[in-house]
Formats: sequence, C-alpha cells, structure tokens
Amino acid sequence: MVSGWEPLGFQQFILKIHSRCDLACRHCYVYEMADQSWRDQPRRMSDAIADRAIERIAEHASRHDLPEIDVILHGGEPLLAGTELISRLVRGIRGAVATGTRVNVNIQTNALRLDEAYLRLFESLEIRVGVSLDGYEEAHDRHRRFATGRGSHAQVSESLRRLTAGPYHHLFSGILCTVDVRNDPVRTYEALLEFDPPAVDFLLPHGNWAVPPPFRVPGSPETPYADWLIAIFDRWYGSPVLQTDIRMFREIMRLLMGSASRAETIGLSPVRMVVIETDGSIEQSDILKSAYQGAPDTRLHVLAHSLDEALRHPSIVARQIGELALSSVCRRCDIVSTCGGGLYAHRYRPATGFAEPSVYCPDLYRLISYIRATCERDMARFRGVG
Repeated sequence: MVSGWEPLGFQQFILKIHSRCDLACRHCYVYEMADQSWRDQPRRMSDAIADRAIERIAEHASRHDLPEIDVILHGGEPLLAGTELISRLVRGIRGAVATGTRVNVNIQTNALRLDEAYLRLFESLEIRVGVSLDGYEEAHDRHRRFATGRGSHAQVSESLRRLTAGPYHHLFSGILCTVDVRNDPVRTYEALLEFDPPAVDFLLPHGNWAVPPPFRVPGSPETPYADWLIAIFDRWYGSPVLQTDIRMFREIMRLLMGSASRAETIGLSPVRMVVIETDGSIEQSDILKSAYQGAPDTRLHVLAHSLDEALRHPSIVARQIGELALSSVCRRCDIVSTCGGGLYAHRYRPATGFAEPSVYCPDLYRLISYIRATCERDMARFRGVG
C-alpha cells in the first residue's frame, strides 16, 4: 500500500446481467481471449444477486457521499436478461441510494434485440443506450458475426435506425467501434455518422506483450493504429461543423490543456470503476480478461463483502495512484501525463505483470504528438504569432 494514500470510492458500477451473447464476435475479449470464466457463470443474474448488488451500490454511494453514480448494464449481451431484471435493478438502485445521489444508467448492447418494447422501457427508466457497430457492412461483418458465420450489420443497422430516427434519439449515448486497420478509416467513420451518434468510442483491439493485437508487432516502431486514427482525426478536426464527439480525441485534447482525464484508456486520473459479475463476484475491469485466466478476480462477492473491500485490491490501487504505478520507461516519457501508460490491460507481460508500457506505446506516442502539434499550430494562428 502506498504511504499516505487513501482510495477514492467507485463512481461507475458495471453490472454483468447476462453472461452469454447472441453473437460470436471474433475480437471479443470476454469469449475469445485468455480468461474463459464466462463458462462457469450463470447465464442470468439472479434476483437474489441483483438485490444484494443494489444494496452494495447504495451502501457504497452513501459511505463515500457520492453526488452522482453511473450504472452500466453489460454482458455478454444485456438484452438477453429480459425486461424484468433490468427494471428490478434500475428501479431498485434509484430507490435505494440516498436522496441527492443522481443515478445515471446506460446499457451497452449489440442492438440485435433492441425492439420497440425495450425502447419504451428505456424511455420510462431513463436508460441511455450505447451500440456496438464497426462501421460499414464489410468492416462490421469482418468480426461481428453470428455463430453460423453470417454477418450482423443489417440487423444492427435496422435497430439503430429504430433508436435514432424516431422519438427515442435522446436515449442514444453513442457508438462503440473496434478498430481494424484493414478497414478504411474515413469510410468507417462516415458510416458511423449516418446514425447521428452523439459520441463515438474507437476501441483499440485488446492485446498485450504476450498476445499482441493484430498487426501490432511488440517493440516495432511502426504505428498502424495511430496512422488509422489520425486519418479520422483529420476528418473530424477539420470539419466546419462538429458532427460527433470522439471520446479518445477529446480526452487527449483535454489532457493537453491541463484538465483531468475522464476515461480509463488515457491519462493518469484514478480509475473509479468496479464490476459485479452475473454470479455476484466483485471484479476489476472485465477488459483484464484479455490478459490471463483470473486476471479480474478479487476473491470478493456481494453476498459476503462490501465494495469498499475491493478498493484495497493491489490492481485497483495501482489504477488509482497514477504515475507511481507506471514503469520507469513511462515515467521518463515527455507525454506521460497525457498517455498515462495507456490502458492497464495493454501493459501486461507474463514476467513483469502490468509494469510495462502499453503494447501500443509507439501508436499512442505518435497519435498524441500529432494531436498536440495540430492544436499548438492552431493556437499559434489564433494568437497571431504563427
């Protein structure tokens, strides 16, 4: 434990309400990577676990006097859990937290089951909806397929139009797009814009030093992911009208201006997120499933432990103490306060754990440096000195 350090309470609670999925995406870290614990999880969170999770979240929010919390319904595919469980959790949490604590609820879905009944429910419960879409048809169907091999783009697009083209657009929180450098970057971005998303998250495919991401050779100076993202940045930044918020770019720009990060993917702000699995296990970020079997495990459970006990877990401490948890290579870097070492899961190497730079280090350095140079150039022009 770090001398003099005190943990910050969790503000984001990810509830894994269903452990299975109706797609078989090739790049999924839950089903296709190192940790296969999903096989032992109950398919659906039971009412008993849901009720105990509600109590633990309310208890934690009260103990830390949190004015606002974020609850994210996740899976697997959360819509497989059904309307009753979703209603039970959302109404239960809002009813259990102290007066004065705002509860924001989001659901992250592949949208296959996003029908009118679900949309009416989400409107009544004020649940915002994030959808996973990897761009145009060929790009999306490269990975996001059914078990039969058939692509899902047509069905996802139909559901997205149902969400975005009618009275429910205000529920739309944005699109999550996993990067594949084989797809055309600008065409991918423009395909996402067709659905008028308020925000887009571009997700680097998960990997590490032992099992590197596709087309990322560990230690190579090449920057295929930065090059792909820079093409989108130029299109986004150069647009005369802001068409959407791209969270990765916005967070980098905020950090370059001296603000704190609001995302775990970048920067040094303390991570304040915890996962409650389908069986009630209290876990770290489920993205750690990409590293090794059991990586997210804390050996804690909502039936027996408070969420405060998870705050003392070494990996959660490491993700709250900022630069102190980084490798010496990262601490010497001139962009460390912006990069923050990259996503924690991407630092993993079997011999040294998570005490490494991100496997995406060259890409992050190039992307951040490019955005910094672009912003500095325009600031100089604005001031009349460039």
